[in-house]
Amino acid sequence: MDPQSNEPQGETETTPGPLEGVRIIDLTSILFGPIATQFLANMGAEVIKVEAPDGDVMRYVQPMRSPGMGAVFMNSNRAKQSVALNLKTEAGRQALNRLVETGDVFVHSMRSQAAAKLGIDYDSLKAIKPNLLYCFACGYDSQGPNADLPAYDDIIQAATGLASITTLADGTPQLVRSVMADKISALYLTQALLAAIMTQKTTGQGQYVEVPMFECLTHFMMIEHMFGRCFEPPMASAGYTRVLSANRQTYRTKDSYIAALPYTTAQWQRFLALIGKDDLAREDWVNDATQRSIRIDELYGVIAEAAPSRTTDEWVTELRRIDIPVSPVNSLEDLFSDPQLQASGLFEEYEHPTEGHLRGTRHPIRSAIPPLAAANAPHLGEHTRAVLASLGYGADEIDNMISAGAATGADMDSGTP
Repeated sequence: MDPQSNEPQGETETTPGPLEGVRIIDLTSILFGPIATQFLANMGAEVIKVEAPDGDVMRYVQPMRSPGMGAVFMNSNRAKQSVALNLKTEAGRQALNRLVETGDVFVHSMRSQAAAKLGIDYDSLKAIKPNLLYCFACGYDSQGPNADLPAYDDIIQAATGLASITTLADGTPQLVRSVMADKISALYLTQALLAAIMTQKTTGQGQYVEVPMFECLTHFMMIEHMFGRCFEPPMASAGYTRVLSANRQTYRTKDSYIAALPYTTAQWQRFLALIGKDDLAREDWVNDATQRSIRIDELYGVIAEAAPSRTTDEWVTELRRIDIPVSPVNSLEDLFSDPQLQASGLFEEYEHPTEGHLRGTRHPIRSAIPPLAAANAPHLGEHTRAVLASLGYGADEIDNMISAGAATGADMDSGTP
């Protein structure tokens, strides 16, 4: 099979992606690393996903039509090639080394001790490819006492304080019902790799890059929540008071819920006039942004008190008429019929050669970056034979590696290894 078979098909003209010609050797798994490398694949990079013989564990998370092709895996690994190597064998390690020689970027998410044991630490691979851009997608910064600890999304949400400010009514810490730590850290990883690739292209030099989830999400959290701790001595405790307000919430309407946010002085005046609170609208503290921020809880309480007087549709119509930000509280299922998303075409339907008719999301940014449409997630080892052949391995050598368990090649007639 052609190693490029996951590129968009059927387009007569495509604009080259900004990362065209960049080869990324991707040994990440779960979601943190794979989301980032999929972003780079969307920008034109060739991403070769190197998996263990049993594959990325996300392959096996339901729902799925075929073993090893779970929905979450497919949504985070489109436009990649899959090569399955057993790095615990000498032949598997040698194949990876030959692959590294052809690559520009190497990114992994193993713990440091495991990477060193397999000979894929920075010093080992730099000796093979001196200008390699080597990236470690890790749980904790290597300079701290937690450097060698395992970390997953739930753990990082708890460690960064996110769970402590996302509480139930009784104050019980609550995890955000999305893999926020993985996805936010993936954005940091994408940013880091893009900057490093630019440096590599400019100077011809490689480097070591480390992207730790704990530090990334803490950085993300503390942009606003540093608050009074920005100052020494502190002027107030950490935590942006407006965001942490008990009254900052969705508001129960006559028939469901809305989110509404008058923000500027003019918006508050228009909102208060709408609900018949003209006297409050004329209060000096309401018309002073600093004083208003101190007493914002009171104003959120006013919204909560007024919300049940109208239906959600009535609120949306009235508030949009006077240019105040508002949205109904959508369910996840509501998104598929949302007029904005239908018009922008975020959800796309496409055909996978073995998984049939699928729905995914296009890259949301509009630019000259070629679309991800029609790019498929690979089966485990789907490209093993083609990629090894491109490295100079003969057909008999590849067969011997597969027979000896050093590699896995997918039988695409059945869609299984």
